[in-house]
Order: sequence, then C-alpha cells, then structure tokens
Amino acid sequence: MAFPELLSENNISKNPFVQFNIWFEERSRSYTGEPNAVSLATASSEGRVSVRTVLIKEYDEKGFVFYTNYNSKKGEQLNENPSAALLFYWPESGRQIRIEGPVGRVPADVSDKYFQVRPHGSQVSAIASDQSSVIPNRKYLEDLYSFHSERFAGKSVERPTHWGGYLLTPSWFEFWQEGEHRLHDRITYSRTSKGWKIERLAP
Repeated sequence: MAFPELLSENNISKNPFVQFNIWFEERSRSYTGEPNAVSLATASSEGRVSVRTVLIKEYDEKGFVFYTNYNSKKGEQLNENPSAALLFYWPESGRQIRIEGPVGRVPADVSDKYFQVRPHGSQVSAIASDQSSVIPNRKYLEDLYSFHSERFAGKSVERPTHWGGYLLTPSWFEFWQEGEHRLHDRITYSRTSKGWKIERLAP
C-alpha cells in the first residue's frame, strides 16, 4: 500500500484547529459518508467508561459541538464527570485524530437555533424517545413516535428542555498518521498558559 507523506513537526500547523480543518476538509472531499462521525468517550464519577458514535455539528477554535438528550447515559456521565474524549478514525486515509478536554452545555439559544433546522421527523423523535431508558419493545417506540407525530402535524416543534448541545473545549490533540513498518507518526498538541506545546510520541 502507498503511505501518505510523513507527518512532521515541520509540515504541521502550529495551530491544532488549523491542522484539524486541513485534514477534515481533505476527508470531506474524499468520503461520501458522514465525515463528521466521531467516537465519543465519557466516564462516570466512579470511572465507568462508555463510548459511542455521535456527529459533530460544528467546530471552531472554541471547540467541538454535538447534540443529544441530556438524560441519556452520555448526558448523565457528563453531568457527573464533565470531561470527554473524541476519536476521528479514517482508515481509508490512514489517519486518526484524538481530542480530549472539558465539556459543557452550549447556551439554550444555540440549541434552539440548531433544533429548528433539524428535519421535522428528527424533532419529533427527540420528544418521543427517552434516550437510553429501557423500553418493552419496538412497537412501544413506534407508537410514541406516531402519537407525537400526529400531535405536531403541521406545527412547529419546540426544543424539549432535556435535549441540547455540548461543547468540548480541547486541551489536547493527537494527529496520528499511518506509516510503513508500523512506524506511525504521532504529533500531539497540549494547551499551556503560553499556547500550544507540540511533541512527537513513539508509535
């Protein structure tokens, strides 16, 4: 297989958000799926770790935003332990990006604005589904969806208070690029009081 150009301290941006955007834009141009899909790891106050895939809906130098039910397992864990990790894994390009940092809810008006641009069916499902709770069967869920779908037929749906966005503010990044003989490149950025500290890790 052909390996990409080596990733080095000399050709990487000094700003991890700029470097992320370079890789993300390259991924977006070459991939027809969901380039914004990312694994999100959270942990309870007792250290029980959970991981699942979410979609990053926006990002800038403030951080990475995703939306969910605040009462879901991830929401409960973030309430107990407001720190998380993201993993973008792109095997087709031999790359992955890890990001860690504290997490907090975005302002209500930001969640309201995003909720209003969601498809109507997705708005209804946010109300119908008590995410992560135990339900008896599929029909139970479909009946709830049908009930709320009829309830809001032809009407706008207001964002439920239990649903909204989170912002992960990065304190650490790792850019990993596959290398020949498993000599992968690993460049990290750690946030310091003086800016971002760049280091290389052994593969």
